[in-house]
Amino acid sequence: MYEIRLHGRGGQGTVMAANLLARALVEEGKHVVAIPAFGFERRGAPVAAFLRFDDAPIRRMTNIYEPDCVICIDPTVPRAVNVFDGVRPDATLVQAGRRALGELSVPERVARVGLCDAVGVALQIFRRPITNTIMLGAFARTTGLVKLDSLREALRAEGALRDAALEQNLAALARGYDETEVHLIERRAAA
Repeated sequence: MYEIRLHGRGGQGTVMAANLLARALVEEGKHVVAIPAFGFERRGAPVAAFLRFDDAPIRRMTNIYEPDCVICIDPTVPRAVNVFDGVRPDATLVQAGRRALGELSVPERVARVGLCDAVGVALQIFRRPITNTIMLGAFARTTGLVKLDSLREALRAEGALRDAALEQNLAALARGYDETEVHLIERRAAA
């Protein structure tokens, strides 16, 4: 079973991103559980969503406390929330932001990092910092666990997106995929 925790801020579409990813993974034949987490539900407050998938049916319906992957769709959330809490060894981080890998405080348990200037892309496409579909493209590029075409189909199937909004989100998804830098982190064993 592979477990993902998504971090963002209210109004950025964190829960929607989890649902779109779930739909894309189901399209690929996976068993998926997506669990939203709502706190005060106010715009700008830190929010999280949880997703797990497997080849076999999933019975666990709890939040995810030891994720294999953390997707952080807002570059400021790590200042308010410990996004690395409980991450498993050899975890993956998919991080929105313009900072270089050397400028981030990434724990040793993280082995792969995908970096995408999602806010910059979002401002160009949407004229607002809504980064959810961009970061789904970044996740696909960083992990290879879902096909970009499956994410496109999930977006097309999403009833809330029509015409121009759909085209913008398809463009955002592609840019997230194309503009993500993937870094493998090698850790030296203690001597």
